[in-house]
Amino acid sequence: MKKTLIMVAVAFVGTNVFAQDLTSKKGEPILPEAGDWAIGIDANPFLNYAGNFFGKTTSNSAPSFNFLNGVQVITGKYFKEAQTAYRGSLRIGLISETNRQMVSDRSVVSNTTYPLPVATVENEWKQSTTAVGLSAGIEKRKGKTRLQGFYGGEVGVYMQSTKDKFTYGNKLNPDPAAPQPVYVSVIDDQFGGANNTSLTPPIQAVDATGARVVERKNGTSFSLGVRGFVGVEYFILPKISLGGEFGWGIGVGMNGKSTTTYESTGSVGTTPTALQTEIEGAKQGSFKIDTDNISSMWGPSGSIRLNFHF
Repeated sequence: MKKTLIMVAVAFVGTNVFAQDLTSKKGEPILPEAGDWAIGIDANPFLNYAGNFFGKTTSNSAPSFNFLNGVQVITGKYFKEAQTAYRGSLRIGLISETNRQMVSDRSVVSNTTYPLPVATVENEWKQSTTAVGLSAGIEKRKGKTRLQGFYGGEVGVYMQSTKDKFTYGNKLNPDPAAPQPVYVSVIDDQFGGANNTSLTPPIQAVDATGARVVERKNGTSFSLGVRGFVGVEYFILPKISLGGEFGWGIGVGMNGKSTTTYESTGSVGTTPTALQTEIEGAKQGSFKIDTDNISSMWGPSGSIRLNFHF
């Protein structure tokens, strides 16, 4: 932290070798003007890199563009006037992934004669995610030097939902008269990271051997907030600034109930059967009135921001 503060101070002092006429030696304007656009990124990776570089720290990883908050919205501004800017953030994410794996066919007796192949079937895991984030606000600026103060207000909304669907090549068949009964396998049926099998199934069957997930709908999360903010930024180069802000706002969050469909094998009375049931999770909710500098529901959240104007 000490190294980072030193680097920021050096940057501020170094830029003051230019006259405070707010133009560079090449005549470029230092401050944003009417009609300019801007984007903001997290400055901390760059400051840490510079501090580690001058401190001769080993394994100093190169910095990268980081989002300004945890929900990965792109943040930006449009300057209506030099002292007034509209600010906003946006994320629209539609993600679909499919994971397939071959497992042994448990419905037949495996071949053990070399070099004939072992009988296999395909398991499939499809995951879809939808994420939408949006905020809008207005920013007023004050200051006639490289050091600029700003204040304003904004409102934001964020929504995300995820669905998992599992298709198994081995169809459950607990009938002992079958050539090869098929039960849940917490090895063959398991997808890495999916958490889709269990040795303790939430199913009412005394002799159930395990459970596997057929479909899982995670509850849709929804956040809405409105906040006022105040901050400061310093233009270290023409149209490039370092800054940060604090805010105060009201936010509500809701997480809908999840539904998970399981299947397993067991006995109903004396009859072996495959079982399937749907289990619902509980809803969650939150309400907050507080100060912030991480504003995870809306707007920028980097403790120090790097802003580019163009």
